[in-house]
Amino acid sequence: MQRPILAVSNSAIPPTRSIFSIAIAASIALAGLATPHAPAQAQAPTNPDGVWIGTAQQNGQQVPFQLEITGSGEDVQGALVNGKQRSPSSSGSYSGGHLVLHFDYFANTLDAALRDGVLTGTFGRNGRTVPLTARLNDDPPSPSPDAPNIAGVWEVSVAGPKGERAWKLQVHQSGPRVEAVIERIDGDTGALYGEWLGGQYAVSHFNAGGPSYAVLKPQPDGTLQVITAGHGGLQTLTARRPQIARAQGLAAPEDPMQHTLLQNPNRPLAFSFPDLNGRIVSNTDPQFRHKVVIVSIGGSWCPNCQDEAPFLEELYRKYHSHGLEIVELSFEEGPQLATLTRLKAVMQKFGITYTVLVAGTPDQLNDKIAGVENLNCWPTTFFVGEDGLVKAIHTGYSGPATGKDNAALEHETQSLVQRLLAGDERATGVSATQVANKQ
Repeated sequence: MQRPILAVSNSAIPPTRSIFSIAIAASIALAGLATPHAPAQAQAPTNPDGVWIGTAQQNGQQVPFQLEITGSGEDVQGALVNGKQRSPSSSGSYSGGHLVLHFDYFANTLDAALRDGVLTGTFGRNGRTVPLTARLNDDPPSPSPDAPNIAGVWEVSVAGPKGERAWKLQVHQSGPRVEAVIERIDGDTGALYGEWLGGQYAVSHFNAGGPSYAVLKPQPDGTLQVITAGHGGLQTLTARRPQIARAQGLAAPEDPMQHTLLQNPNRPLAFSFPDLNGRIVSNTDPQFRHKVVIVSIGGSWCPNCQDEAPFLEELYRKYHSHGLEIVELSFEEGPQLATLTRLKAVMQKFGITYTVLVAGTPDQLNDKIAGVENLNCWPTTFFVGEDGLVKAIHTGYSGPATGKDNAALEHETQSLVQRLLAGDERATGVSATQVANKQ
């Protein structure tokens, strides 16, 4: 998910808002970032309360972050703050200048030492961590004057890893400060915040999933240079206004209702996986017979899936008594499969009461879910009618950071569910003809 001047793929923290996720430089040692040793008589403060402003170090660059801390001893609470968004810690402790904050719903930990007013440590897990440093109530750099206006909608031309040819970039601006979000076929980056400084907008966030960063740089020809990370390394992309992109014959962002398609729409979507208690649950069980069923492909590591989860829960509570069932097929990394600690934390965080099944690891997706074309995104959501056949498939999820797009998606999804519950087959969004055209 989500962010200094270059962003590269994040190998240290599990996939977040992937296009802007920042690589963990294994060669950066924490000792190199530590502050000088405090005098022997220096004492650690009794508690770390306050607002800490700092940066995470990435490949010689700096990703800003803000951390609010309250409490003491074994009852310390923390929150990573990004604009209006807060990522609270699950638990925390502080003793003798040693601060530990756990973010269980992304399986990440902030582990830091507080000495001489400087908080220095790491964020991440299993030895794959981001070095960071912060000071209490520190002042961030002031923006440069004469910030150019880049507000509005842009389209980023790209040869995307999922086959898409364009992404949608939204920018909201107030003076020199901007809030940006990129929408890909698999979802969005989450809100990225930044300001005009040194001839560019460096936009970022640092939340419970880790840091993400990108650069937006206006060009003399009216385009916008976008520096991100790709699977082959750094990539510099070009964003244009939609009307300019159409005039130049460039592809528009892909329709998420047409990306993932069934090879045979006349066959049911089959699944049979254990729940968290080990009980096998299958699509042929009486629980789903003659019911409208939403089947969501997800994983607790996936920020877009976490964006979708509370909406699915809202649908479930509203329409379950009318015949709606919801099933998440969760694909978890190997180390998480042993304990499912992160998945359980996500379920607790969002109060999930619909069925959650453990389907395997992410690399097993196409082996476990057969007969589907372009099944390469988390989340992917299947809408199954009362006859057991798939009526529509939506790829990705436009989360809260996308504003009106999120509201429109949720409205359209709710309308689709209502039509399916009413037995209205006009809700169908998948056909054999569409599959043939895609191929």
